[in-house]
Amino acid sequence: MFCRSYNDFFQTLANPTNQSIIQELLKRPMNVTQLTEKTKLEQSHISHSLKKLYECKIVDVKRDGKQRIYSLNKDTIIPIIEIVDKHAKKMCPKCLKV
Repeated sequence: MFCRSYNDFFQTLANPTNQSIIQELLKRPMNVTQLTEKTKLEQSHISHSLKKLYECKIVDVKRDGKQRIYSLNKDTIIPIIEIVDKHAKKMCPKCLKV
């Protein structure tokens, strides 16, 4: 298992590719092909990142036929992102890139 510590968890969240994936999954659940199209990254890179995100339980996966549909963990990750967004808007608005 990849995510064995706080360090693993926060490094996974801080990775720019993973942040791109997370931002897209905030909009709606997607499969690898859709994430590849949205992020403009290579499919193998997306798949590798999704594996790490899944191991840290940042994303959930469901099967739909032959496809895997990825979504953000609704119980923990979405609330964390909402808290971070609220904090950033209040405490460091110049840091936000919209």
